[in-house]
Amino acid sequence: MFSHVMLGADDIDASKAFYDATITALGGKPGMVDPKGRVIYMHNGGLFLLTKPIDGQPASCGNGSTIGFAATSAEQADAWHAAGLAHGGTAIEDPPGVREGAGMKLYLAYLRDPAGNKVCAMHRV
Repeated sequence: MFSHVMLGADDIDASKAFYDATITALGGKPGMVDPKGRVIYMHNGGLFLLTKPIDGQPASCGNGSTIGFAATSAEQADAWHAAGLAHGGTAIEDPPGVREGAGMKLYLAYLRDPAGNKVCAMHRV
């Protein structure tokens, strides 16, 4: 359904350090920086990008928005969470763990990235 996800970040270096750590914890590779200064991650057929806003205004997080990253296990989600905390992320919501609802059982771990975006690692139990 989606071709890519792009997030704005004012401090590209801090955001790249955070996402390099969290995405490699999920089995991906560190981001590549293109000639326009955007950071590009490619993993499992998906594209995730970071950029300074092109309108020159400060980046801002979307209230009510969450970007979810697929984890292959609860342990991988925990590694993602730990890597994020060690690289400028902030723990939010409940601690990583199983949540149940609507007939689903999910292992979820939530963080705010250095730019304030809400991100999550999710494993379908």
